[in-house]
Amino acid sequence: MRAQNKARGVSREPDTVVDADGTVAQVGTRIRSLRSEGNLTLQALAESTGLSSSMLSLVERGKTSPSIGTLVAISSALGVHMSDLFEEISEKFEEPVTRVEDQPVYVTANGVRRRIAKDDNQRGAELVVNEYEPGTGSGRELLHHSGYEYGIVLEGKLEVEVAGEVYELKPGDCISYDSMLPHKIINHGRKHVKAVWVNLDR
Repeated sequence: MRAQNKARGVSREPDTVVDADGTVAQVGTRIRSLRSEGNLTLQALAESTGLSSSMLSLVERGKTSPSIGTLVAISSALGVHMSDLFEEISEKFEEPVTRVEDQPVYVTANGVRRRIAKDDNQRGAELVVNEYEPGTGSGRELLHHSGYEYGIVLEGKLEVEVAGEVYELKPGDCISYDSMLPHKIINHGRKHVKAVWVNLDR
């Protein structure tokens, strides 16, 4: 199973890449399917996320590699967690302890690594460990989606923009905000940043 998952672009290895061609196409198909099930137009999804209809169309057709922030915004607008976009190529864990080697890891081409420590759909919570290389972030655009977020920086300095206000977080600093407010996350520094993020459905 491990070898099969890795071949598809999703595994339990640290170098799992979200923008592998096959995975991008499968994620796009999954997004289109969920959107159709919810009777949502591309325009409606665009309004819910802050993304353009043309950008969403490219994602659905597997023509562009979406950022982690884009995937989070899209999945929230569709009423699922980001990991659910990989439902057909990832495993669900029901044990009380999820070992680090069993936690799905998604990496974008620009150097953002997202490890999903726990995805609890029943309680509407997702706990992740995000790592940002210098100059990377959740995406270039301000995004918004349903829910509420809590974040705490473990290593490095992280800049979070929320509703026009910019906050610089140092190790130990915590931020919380309504996810419907336009927001984005950027590592403007020269060092690697690690942070824990909790996304709650509302």
